[in-house]
Amino acid sequence: MSTALLTHELLALPVVVDVPTAAAVLGISRASAYEHIRTGTWPTPVLRLGKLIRVPSGPLLDLVGVDR
Repeated sequence: MSTALLTHELLALPVVVDVPTAAAVLGISRASAYEHIRTGTWPTPVLRLGKLIRVPSGPLLDLVGVDR
């Protein structure tokens, strides 16, 4: 079974998601996602709330071409 998220699952995402969820949307590993965020190469805005890192789902969905 594939771990790729289906369109209806993507549309059900909350306004912001954690890094592992954002990584799943892009089809990359959690470690790779954190590395991209750390180096500033993550392709969407990132919210840093103290130690928490959240990714707004709107720009993430735009990036993967999901019509909202």
